[in-house]
Amino acid sequence: MTLAATMISRDPPSSAGSRDAANRDAGTRETGPRDIGAREANAKQTIALVDDDRNILTSVAMTLEQEGYQVRTYTDGESALQGLNARPVDLAVLDIKMPRMDGMELLQRLRVRSAMPVIFLTSKDEEVDELMGLRLGADDYIKKPFSQRLLLERIRALLRRNEVSRAEGSGASPAGVMVRGELVLDDTKHQCTWRSEDIQLTVTEFLLVKALGARPGMVKSRDQLIDAAYGENIYVDDRTIDSHVKRIRKKFRTVDDSFNQIETLYGIGYRYKER
Repeated sequence: MTLAATMISRDPPSSAGSRDAANRDAGTRETGPRDIGAREANAKQTIALVDDDRNILTSVAMTLEQEGYQVRTYTDGESALQGLNARPVDLAVLDIKMPRMDGMELLQRLRVRSAMPVIFLTSKDEEVDELMGLRLGADDYIKKPFSQRLLLERIRALLRRNEVSRAEGSGASPAGVMVRGELVLDDTKHQCTWRSEDIQLTVTEFLLVKALGARPGMVKSRDQLIDAAYGENIYVDDRTIDSHVKRIRKKFRTVDDSFNQIETLYGIGYRYKER
């Protein structure tokens, strides 16, 4: 398998046109939605698929296109980093083990500039990698082999949560801003500040902080936090919430090493306390 990123196309060369030629040069393939009904709902949303398995890229891209999403595919981490930094997307699906730059390093570099939702694809024997991915800022992960229907539902859920987090606020003011002491959450801008310092949070992290901050002093169980961040119909292991909370604390402590507003109640859950 060549390490260079190459275009994967199912369209005949005669119908490719100049845009496909440009995509070949860039090492990616971009296609528009095929279904008219799905186009109306999803045409403005673009998803990046990054995996060195061309069979997975082809089949998943086809499924997403049929649902109306625009899709960009990359076969290695380096080309994905260049492409995503130049042209951001709404959500990315990353494999962990890839040539030229693995998914972990790619995620770490993307997080410098972007808080877009990210789903990791992992193998059954990559439990440690799953936890590391969550700590680096992944929003979700799916084990291979996976059901494309499951992946599609996870993608829909993350995109929906991203929209909701920007448009609505639980316990927020009419302007979409929640203020809890030195914590400020702005839903419309997807912005979090602590002591006037910006805290870059992923979609999942933002929703977890919002759920905890909505009711200071009230204990939230892991199940309640899973529902708040992932939705009631998505199964997520408890350890996923623990990993997200650890990363949230770490981010806040980069601007305030005394930050201890998110308390752990062992065997129960977490709560937010105001100073």
